[in-house]
Amino acid sequence: MFTLAQARHLMATLRPRVDELIRLRADLAELRADLAGPGVSRLGGRAEVKALEARLHAVIEDLHQVDVQVKGIAPVLLDFPGERDGRPVLWCWLEGDTDVGWYHRVECGFAGRRPV
Repeated sequence: MFTLAQARHLMATLRPRVDELIRLRADLAELRADLAGPGVSRLGGRAEVKALEARLHAVIEDLHQVDVQVKGIAPVLLDFPGERDGRPVLWCWLEGDTDVGWYHRVECGFAGRRPV
């Protein structure tokens, strides 16, 4: 369980890994598109697809190891389990956010997001 302050601090420390995830996602999408079309890419071939997939999964596993829930990678959506007013919540960070500034009750999901 994270307090809001802990979630914000952890997000700040995880930012380089999240930025890597975003770069890997973009490279993988471009490489797959190139290989599906002309079959040639400046990013490599099938071996590089496998390597990028492995690196992407490793970054996601690193996030899971610190109890961050990865809810999506396009866009990146991270949830940090916590509590607010005695109820279980998930503190939310969505790609493009500057900080963990949202939360939702566990049972409400993304549709129930509210500003902190």
